[in-house]
Amino acid sequence: MYVCWNPYVQQPTYVLPTQQPSPLPNPLAAVTPTPTPQELLVSVPTQQPVIAPVTLSRKRGSEELMSHSPMVTNGSGMSPQHGQNLELNNEAKKVKLDQANGTSRVVHIRSLPVDSMETDIVQLGMPFGKMTNVLLLKQKNQAFLEFSDESSASNMVSYYQNCPAQIRMKPCYVQFSNHKELKTDASHALQNATAQAALQAAHVGGVMGSPGSCGTDDQTTILRVIVDNVLYPVTLDVLHQLFQRFGKILKIITFTKNNTFQALIQFSDTISANTAKVTLDGQNIYNGCNTLKIDYSKLTNLNVKYNNEKSRDFTRPDLPSGDHGFEQPFHLSGSPMPLAGYGAHHGFGGNFGLPASAAALNAARLGLPLTAQAGSSVILVSNLDEQMVTPDALFTLFGVYGDVHRVKILFNKKDNALIQMADPHQAQLAITYLDKVKVWGKPIRVAQSKHSLVQMPKEGQPDAGLTKDFTTSPLHRFKRPGSKNCQNIFPPSSVLHLSNIPPSVTEEEITELFTKQGTVKAFKFFPKDRKMALIQMASLDEAINSLIAAHNYQLGENSHLRVSFSKSTI
Repeated sequence: MYVCWNPYVQQPTYVLPTQQPSPLPNPLAAVTPTPTPQELLVSVPTQQPVIAPVTLSRKRGSEELMSHSPMVTNGSGMSPQHGQNLELNNEAKKVKLDQANGTSRVVHIRSLPVDSMETDIVQLGMPFGKMTNVLLLKQKNQAFLEFSDESSASNMVSYYQNCPAQIRMKPCYVQFSNHKELKTDASHALQNATAQAALQAAHVGGVMGSPGSCGTDDQTTILRVIVDNVLYPVTLDVLHQLFQRFGKILKIITFTKNNTFQALIQFSDTISANTAKVTLDGQNIYNGCNTLKIDYSKLTNLNVKYNNEKSRDFTRPDLPSGDHGFEQPFHLSGSPMPLAGYGAHHGFGGNFGLPASAAALNAARLGLPLTAQAGSSVILVSNLDEQMVTPDALFTLFGVYGDVHRVKILFNKKDNALIQMADPHQAQLAITYLDKVKVWGKPIRVAQSKHSLVQMPKEGQPDAGLTKDFTTSPLHRFKRPGSKNCQNIFPPSSVLHLSNIPPSVTEEEITELFTKQGTVKAFKFFPKDRKMALIQMASLDEAINSLIAAHNYQLGENSHLRVSFSKSTI
């Protein structure tokens, strides 16, 4: 009888004996005992077997998988050992809590809503102690929160085991992390900055209180936002896109004051408001322009009556749009406050989305998503004074807000003109600032044209000088993106800014030039730079006429006066 043995390479080798087995006995003969396999097998001496070590792997918990993230390094370099009884369950697909985790000053938070932000994580930890770092992993719906000591983290984990945590009305799970500390790398500088701003805001608001509290009672949730150096118009929707990154926005009211765009923004909690202020105060919405100045409002609540382009209550979508006229009343904490309308002399248009060309010229510094609205670069101007209007006059006035390429005064309707700007954004700026402004004593109307370009007259066709091409003009103000001219665009005002004044020119010579257009109320050279000055006319109409007449006026052999609107006063 043969016995088969399936040997492994790394086990001792056995072979059958070389002699032939005896013939099978006669079945009728007496039965003899059958030899055992040990008796049949003879061990052949071999070298000592080499048994390869077998490495057992265990299923890693979700939080250990996170240790391979490029944004997180385990400060201790070791993960806590779990129990010896390891169960390999290939069908277990769900993420489970690692019950064997030891205490740590880093807390791991799972099952976060997709729209969670650093401020939400910080608010969870505020009542328990000082937080030193926060890391949000949006793609995994998880976060890590680091405290200054283990006792604070332990208090947080213990509390939320008995009282489940919620973020944005969705339950989430809190446990100790395997990581003993959080370390973030430089490649995520923007996220790190946002996290630090949230932590700083939490420290400003205080960390004392009971779980669920967010700041102190004397902290306001309303921010007052002023936008300076406006190059691109700012709308309520742009502000909402920018500020909603820091928390839930309840209400926004926009208005103008002293020819400056301002807004009141009410958050749902103080931490979000603090974080937005710390992060955005002094920043530019776009490179080199639209600078944000943010402080806290003394108001405790915004009462919005209408949902439109000037005000919005995001908790009351049922509010009417109201009359879109120029004197809509809004009430702030019970006190009536009329808002000046936009257009005319004040500021920003209603339904305006920044076009793609604007984004190409000035990339958003803070990652603001832009609403692209392709439009025509040609505008239609009507109600002009037929006796005063010329292509050069329109080139000078509209050139304050963009580079004018072509001007055509309509032959059969000379109080109308088509103006082609360099791009749709500049066309929109001209509409925003000059619509309904009085020019030569008549309120002009400025609107977007259905034409995509202004046609030059064919050769030999009579035109009477009503059409002119300025594409190659050396007088364009915005040939260099990011220049000072791009940062100093203001609504029409009675105060004009003068520059490029030769040293030999006196105040009397300048005032005499402007007196031809109206009454000069005040004049002042810049103390540190006599090449610049401010001059104030008696009215807005006179200031506009003075700008048209005096801009590029030759004061010296190689000096031409530069005139623009100013936001300053004398």
